[in-house]
Amino acid sequence: MAAQTKRYAMVIDLRKCVGCNACTVSCKIENQVPEGVFRTWVKEIEKGNYPQITRFRLPRLCNHCDNAPCLAACPVQATYRAEDGTIMIDYDHCIGCKYCMAACPYDARFINPIRKTAEKCTFCYHRVKAGLLPACVTTCVGGARIFGDLNDPESLVAKLVANNPVQVLKPDMSTKPMVFYIGADQDIMGARYGDLEKGERKHG
Repeated sequence: MAAQTKRYAMVIDLRKCVGCNACTVSCKIENQVPEGVFRTWVKEIEKGNYPQITRFRLPRLCNHCDNAPCLAACPVQATYRAEDGTIMIDYDHCIGCKYCMAACPYDARFINPIRKTAEKCTFCYHRVKAGLLPACVTTCVGGARIFGDLNDPESLVAKLVANNPVQVLKPDMSTKPMVFYIGADQDIMGARYGDLEKGERKHG
């Protein structure tokens, strides 16, 4: 098997995230995501008691895992891995059975209410193939989202992962996520996904 020449990944530097949700809006516009569902979103919690309250944020999306459980779960092989490692969905073959949704430990998939197939973040594959960055990266006002080839040691993504104490979601699942966080709050990283719905705030 030939060596993989590229492996796209994303670093989200939470020291720079301002919680503006420009990433969420740009993603919906770029990918024509229907109302009520999201390819990327920003989870938030608030900690402390008034007036000493601190807000923490965690942008979420498909983690494009190296050991992606959704691949094995799909009974018709509609979920597949592109040459650059991006996890994709063939909408013409997807039967909407939701097996991939159940297999994903990151709650990153949904059923498109119009197309009736599974859907998720694709790292804006169509843009990347055209030499552009994902929409969420280009619209991040704080420059918190960084995208690039992890296999290129000169890329900013590779340098950030190599030189910072990065975190990933649910490392115990051994899925080898390709979305890395810098400066994430441990409480929001460890929160059960059913406990914090998208956009919900938790006090304590």
